[in-house]
Amino acid sequence: MQKTYMAKPGEVAAQWWVVDAEGKVLGRLAREIAVRLMGKHRPSYTAHTDTGDFVIVLNCDKVTLTGNKWQKKEYRWVTGYTGQKSETAQSRRQRRPDRIIYDAVRRMLPKNKLSRKLIKKLKIYTGDEHPHQAQQPQVLEV
Repeated sequence: MQKTYMAKPGEVAAQWWVVDAEGKVLGRLAREIAVRLMGKHRPSYTAHTDTGDFVIVLNCDKVTLTGNKWQKKEYRWVTGYTGQKSETAQSRRQRRPDRIIYDAVRRMLPKNKLSRKLIKKLKIYTGDEHPHQAQQPQVLEV
């Protein structure tokens, strides 16, 4: 009888990947990042264990949306007061461009305690520079 392999915490060594978001479509980029964070690209993927990698995203302010989504897509949140706050994707890009990619990836991860650990492995930067040269990240083509 053959047993199913289950990865144990700390057994799989995490790699570092760097992604350039310039000119990339948001949903397709977020999907690839979420797969790398969860570790689904590995044959040793285990759903209840962190087998994912670290991902560095550069040029987050240059990501694209298709169609009229810059004007039509709305981000809503609850403030604690009556009513909700909302803003369009275009105003969010001007105010906090890193949150566009962060929210897209976070919503593609599973909704549990493990996802809160996985999202901390995502590093998002506005420019071309990042402080993670010591980890020797590899370029990930999306």
